[in-house]
Amino acid sequence: MKTIPYPRLLTLLIALLLVIPAYPLGGKKKKEKPPYRFTIEIEHPRTPVKNQGSSSTCWSFSTISMLESEMIRIGKPETELSVMHVVRNTYCDKATQYVRWHGNLEFGPGGANHDVINSIRRYGIVPLSVYTGNQIGENRIIHGEMDAVLKAYADGIVKNPNRKLSPVWKTGFENLIDAYLGEIPESFEYKGTNYTPASFAASLGLNLDDYVEISSFNHHPFYETFVLEVPDNWVRGSVYNVPVEDLERIVDHTIRNGYTVAWAADLDKGFNFTLGVGVVPPDNWDGKTFKPGMEPDITQERRQMEFNTFQTTDDHGMHLVGIAHDQDGNKYYLEKNSWGMGNQYKGYSYISAPYVKLKTTCIMVNKNGIPADIREKLGI
Repeated sequence: MKTIPYPRLLTLLIALLLVIPAYPLGGKKKKEKPPYRFTIEIEHPRTPVKNQGSSSTCWSFSTISMLESEMIRIGKPETELSVMHVVRNTYCDKATQYVRWHGNLEFGPGGANHDVINSIRRYGIVPLSVYTGNQIGENRIIHGEMDAVLKAYADGIVKNPNRKLSPVWKTGFENLIDAYLGEIPESFEYKGTNYTPASFAASLGLNLDDYVEISSFNHHPFYETFVLEVPDNWVRGSVYNVPVEDLERIVDHTIRNGYTVAWAADLDKGFNFTLGVGVVPPDNWDGKTFKPGMEPDITQERRQMEFNTFQTTDDHGMHLVGIAHDQDGNKYYLEKNSWGMGNQYKGYSYISAPYVKLKTTCIMVNKNGIPADIREKLGI
């Protein structure tokens, strides 16, 4: 190693000082303030964030998460329920309907909040530790091959040239899905007690009749029910219809009174998981800038227009667990996602009130959290 002579060293040091930019004491560049600074006003207990991976099962993750919070609310021990138990049973029910309708029905991995309630009502439920659905042992959920295989099988049954259903087609379908997700246990032990899926569901302490779905579209009468026209509503489930101002009141009142909300919505350009926010950008948005106060007012007419023109579609199911405000006092909902913990809020985002008003396709809530005057109008 050679030693640099002192005069030359001094010259080099002076040159470096001339080209290196000046920084504050400590040598660190001053960090810019984040565009949003949130303060949580109220939040409710929930189970840990999950990751749906490469699967279209958000509807099950979000509704199960809401039911897990419901169990905590009524004083039950924190319990993680099996999302894939619901997915497996719902897929089988969907295949039956698809065949009965000669293929003229949505068939795929998507679903709705009521599918979870229907599945638990018919087949019970098991803990996550009993049925993970990870039969293959993958590091993350990957359902692409399974979805394609199940669709091809169902289409094969529908297009059967014999025009006659065999007595074993359902068994074949169940064997296929069990190969990917695993067989449903008839009985199991959990924390020292033996259960069946039905008896375990009964032990949760939940009244499944308490959970209702609500939407807001003016192509149907308000304060009545209608079949929500989204493709994944394969069972043609009905929802209650209210004006958008009442929809916001229901979300607020539900959360402020100890409940949480299963939220089905469209993920538009203003939803940024990395940043952890969902906002409605202005019409002249540059596509980059996020800041408080940028959002327009949301009317019933704009909400309807975006649904009519397919700008609002049934994209994703999430779980609203709290209310927060940004540094300017604007209201947001604390949203638990099922995309893992890979953002700055460890899997959570803050969804603005305008975004919820505009992009909600449907919510599921405990009817006891709905304001009394709205419940009276709905007759529930």
